[in-house]
Amino acid sequence: MSENKNLGHNSKKDFLNKPVEHIDITSFDSRKIISSMEKMSFVSRETANAANIYNEMLKDKNCTIFLTLAGSTSAAGCMNIYKDLVKYNMVDAIIATGASIIDMDFFEALGFKHYQGSQFQDDTELRKNYIDRIYDTYIDEEELQECDKKICEIADLLEPKSYTSREFIYEMGKYLKGSSKKNSLIETAFDNNVPIFCPAFTDSSAGFGLVIHQEKNPKKHITIDSIREFRELTEIKIQSKGSGLFMIGGGVPKNFIQDTVICAELLGKEVEMHKYAVQITVADSRDGACSSSTLKEASSWGKVDITKEQMVFAEATSVLPLIASDAYHRGEWKKRNRKNFSKIFE
Repeated sequence: MSENKNLGHNSKKDFLNKPVEHIDITSFDSRKIISSMEKMSFVSRETANAANIYNEMLKDKNCTIFLTLAGSTSAAGCMNIYKDLVKYNMVDAIIATGASIIDMDFFEALGFKHYQGSQFQDDTELRKNYIDRIYDTYIDEEELQECDKKICEIADLLEPKSYTSREFIYEMGKYLKGSSKKNSLIETAFDNNVPIFCPAFTDSSAGFGLVIHQEKNPKKHITIDSIREFRELTEIKIQSKGSGLFMIGGGVPKNFIQDTVICAELLGKEVEMHKYAVQITVADSRDGACSSSTLKEASSWGKVDITKEQMVFAEATSVLPLIASDAYHRGEWKKRNRKNFSKIFE
């Protein structure tokens, strides 16, 4: 009993009462802020340089723009930014962690929410209430398990064979066409033929759901083919006259897209290094970690050209809305033709 007294008496409803509201980059114009930051120093100037490089990508009609997502910015309020980048033809393909796409975007597409909380909350009390914490953001674990089960349901309906994560996410987009909540990233990408790749797909709710699916169907089940997925993404790079990277965080998505240059070369195809690159990260490069290697370092591997690159050492939710709003209001996206890369795999 003494242990329970220390936990407090908050109910789940007490914790989950203030939903995260996702920022709308179309509702404010950050061009003047970015322009002012250009005349400053430190992270402000890095941010302005990154915004200018991103706008150059949008202006370059030969440039395929790859968006990579790692970390929890979708849960923290940036979900609509990524959806709008697809909706307004500002990215052509997405490489993300499974968590960004499944535990966050698909999770909210099912009608669930992320909630504002506190990083100082007693985690034992949160666990007692079956609440998961991402820094100062809460998730209902019971709802997350519903997300796992929904992945299993979708897998149960598919022909038992191997799929790339791109193919499975495409099927999820089909499923969401009949859902109540519209405008998820998955559904918007489905509608606009923008492929989504999750090279570490099982490291998410998708992994739990597919384990349940295979347990239920030991002899006839689907599986994820990450090798064919690498080949598919490399094919997009091969078919692109030029390319640019807009990277939120690092991790597997960052390395996966950079490695397409090497993969294409090994297949005997002549491709250029990624011409433009922007990365927003708080990671330190001094430990030699692949996630946080600088873009200049990637150039030594033959992956990224160093003439148009910018590292922004900032927490992404603080600068991404400014960069994205600046690009939206500058309007270079209005002159771009859609690449429709999902179509090349039909």
